[in-house]
Amino acid sequence: MLLVNPVSHPEGAMRFGVTVTKKIGNAVVRNRMKRRFRELLRDALPAIGVPGADHVLIGREGGVERDFALLRQELAQALARAAAGKGDPPRRRPRGGNAADGKATGGKERRP
Repeated sequence: MLLVNPVSHPEGAMRFGVTVTKKIGNAVVRNRMKRRFRELLRDALPAIGVPGADHVLIGREGGVERDFALLRQELAQALARAAAGKGDPPRRRPRGGNAADGKATGGKERRP
């Protein structure tokens, strides 16, 4: 997933960040994924990045096993969507309770 904040640096400087949750794997796997993402961003941002924006790549399951050329192509598509102002396509919400919809999320029931 790619997040882009387009108005962070009006002078045109592009910055990037990479984050991978601990749910993905151990430290070796997460660091390998971050190295791959940083290399992709260093290569792609000067050519097709959004000027003056902060770009953040969020690692998802399977990012280490994916073909590097496929990752490069998907990043180019995501950057094109961000430049057009469209963002990432919506993802399906996970099933289950949510405190916002009034359903219990587990744990003990609280009484006033």
